[in-house]
Amino acid sequence: MKFTGAICIAFVIILLSSLALTNAVVEDEKLVVCNPKELEPCSPAVKTRSKPSTQCCAMLKKEEPCLCGYINEPVYGQYIKSNNAHKAFSACGIPPLHC
Repeated sequence: MKFTGAICIAFVIILLSSLALTNAVVEDEKLVVCNPKELEPCSPAVKTRSKPSTQCCAMLKKEEPCLCGYINEPVYGQYIKSNNAHKAFSACGIPPLHC
């Protein structure tokens, strides 16, 4: 019985650590794998204040559960926090971030 319990605990630890490595988020009981590179179609909107493309809005909606996590990443945080990004969020129907 002790061995089975130890195995279960080890499995949970491995599962949780693998989620951290893949930047996964659990939202509404669904696993969302976060990939900030999928936001590349939004680059023109964030850099030049242009209107976000349909593809950008689709990616923003897909990555919405991950946006607060990106804020703390040095490479992506500056873009997610920018006024242009917030304008793109608004244009795509993404509510203001409350992280």
